Amino acid sequence: MEQTVTAFMDRHGLWKEGTTILVGVSGGPDSMALLHFLKEQSQRQNWHIIALSVDHGLRGEESRLDTVFVKETCENWGIVSETVTLDVPGWKKEHQQSTQVAAREMRYRYFEECMDRYEAEALFLAHHGDDQAETILMRLARGSNPAAVSGMDITRSFASGELIRPMLSCSKVQIQQYCEQHDIPYRIDPSNATEDYTRNFFRHRVLAPIKTEFPTFHQHAQRFSEALKADEAYLEGQAAEMFAEVVDYDAGKQAAAFEIDRFLTYPIALQRRVYHLILMYLYQALPVDLHHRHEAQFFELIASSKANSSLDFPAGLQLTKSYSRMTVSFCNEAKDLFHYTFHAPGSVTLPDGSLLTASFTPHSTENGSHVFVLPLADVTLPLQVRTRKNGDKMKLRGMRGTKKVKDIFIDEKIPAVKRRDWPIVEDATGTILWLIGLRKGETGRTTGESGSYLRLCYQAKKGEQTGGPSNA
Repeated sequence: MEQTVTAFMDRHGLWKEGTTILVGVSGGPDSMALLHFLKEQSQRQNWHIIALSVDHGLRGEESRLDTVFVKETCENWGIVSETVTLDVPGWKKEHQQSTQVAAREMRYRYFEECMDRYEAEALFLAHHGDDQAETILMRLARGSNPAAVSGMDITRSFASGELIRPMLSCSKVQIQQYCEQHDIPYRIDPSNATEDYTRNFFRHRVLAPIKTEFPTFHQHAQRFSEALKADEAYLEGQAAEMFAEVVDYDAGKQAAAFEIDRFLTYPIALQRRVYHLILMYLYQALPVDLHHRHEAQFFELIASSKANSSLDFPAGLQLTKSYSRMTVSFCNEAKDLFHYTFHAPGSVTLPDGSLLTASFTPHSTENGSHVFVLPLADVTLPLQVRTRKNGDKMKLRGMRGTKKVKDIFIDEKIPAVKRRDWPIVEDATGTILWLIGLRKGETGRTTGESGSYLRLCYQAKKGEQTGGPSNA
């Protein structure tokens, strides 16, 4: 084991000379072997080692005795140690987590606290090659994405320094042999022999038979992990570039959008990774009920022949395809809807910051789609400006009969996501006068010849007069 770990640390540059290092020690053979190995290297590396032992409060007196054992062994070896007792059952109940997830979260929070308190540069953990093989097999069985299937990292940023796993090249057998060779004491957690936990099931029922036939399987798993992580790092870099080029991300609105045709010009490997980047940007934490099937639904939505279609994801995230554009945002219908009364002369500021003004004028001249002038005699004041309702219809200028507002949106190819808060002006009788920026109406009440007119003007937030909301 000693030669294997040394060569592994050399190859990956894991030595941290002249610094404080922390070691997670449970009292089992893996962590005790790691602690002994690091102790033997400490003088040469000029390390100050601190062993951290955690009692998760799950096995009563037995787990308390584990921490006592670690503390006593550290005293015999001349190593500083610290122990802590955590209330995992209480945390599990409060946060509605499984026992393993709650224990891991509390343990790593404690490790982070110790990293900051001791100003340590590294936390060493005793995960070994068989653990890595189990992790890869478990994640593969669960249908995880390639990044997760690659297994545990050799090293990653953690608190004020790094988390390091120097034993990923070793097998469990090598570790046990090392303990016997150096007379290293350790304790056995009886729960490791049960199959109540998923990892234990994979250890005993899946990995054990494989290693009987292929004893070096852990080495193959680690090489697979390193190769996949190297490929993944390159692809993630390419995906980040694609995201910057293709995706319109609005952090304030927690929304992202892209043109589907442009998105599809990139390789599928990058499309998948950009999909995951979008989710990472929008979700503060990925929901536990977000699964690989949602990825399949995402690509089905993109490929759909429907001009307008939507998909609901966990935690209120909505994916909306509208013609050639895909929008991903959190749906909040109440936020989108508005209905204001305003008087002439007067003005009203809409939720997006745009301004709608009404004034009287003796002239009937209009200047572009952002200005609407109609005979005052055709209007019953006060005016209303609102978002659309089901069944909205309007009589269009120069056209016989009425037309549904929904059909106007479709004709103009307005994305579905924009239709919810598109402003509509109506008078006090409920007659729709203006679908701002798109179509102007008429009431048919007069001949249109009048010496007094109502002039409506729409001005976007940035101060530009536009052809419609958000320059649509």
